[in-house]
Amino acid sequence: MKAAFHFHKFVVAAFLVWAGCDAAAWATPAEETAQLDKLYTELRAADAEEASRIEDEIWRLWSHSGSPSMDLLLERGRKALEQGDYEAALDHLTALTDHAPDFAEGWNTRAIVWFQMGRFGQSVSDIRRTLALNPRHFGALGGFGAILEALERPEQALEVYRAALAIHPHLQGIQDAVKRLEAKIAGQDI
Repeated sequence: MKAAFHFHKFVVAAFLVWAGCDAAAWATPAEETAQLDKLYTELRAADAEEASRIEDEIWRLWSHSGSPSMDLLLERGRKALEQGDYEAALDHLTALTDHAPDFAEGWNTRAIVWFQMGRFGQSVSDIRRTLALNPRHFGALGGFGAILEALERPEQALEVYRAALAIHPHLQGIQDAVKRLEAKIAGQDI
């Protein structure tokens, strides 16, 4: 019996290697936090090309809930969002946030849907939840800055954009927004 168990473990491990499964998908929360800490440190020191690779890795880690079914809901929600089917996206992402309320990326992705629908109040609510779960979520900060900018609150938007850049200094769109808002605010002071 013991030999069969060890053989089973070997077969499973071999299948995972053959199938190309990512070891990070099986990481414990503490291991994932350590991976993210390392990536955030590397991100601050990286050049633009390396920063793009690191950012992709961060998003990949953020997108793993620890549950294949929850990851599938996120994937379906994102696909519906890409296709402009906001109602379907909301259905998938609301199911995700209901069943995995501690999974920040579910809240963040639903915040994007609300934003695309022009429903800023719901978007801000989901952004707050995202940032409570993942305070270093530069994507959520960027989204919050965009909402503040759309609401004609340039000083607050600038503050939030700067917070996003403190985490990820290579976000070109946010760098451009900071320059634009700094010029706008300086022009108001004259």
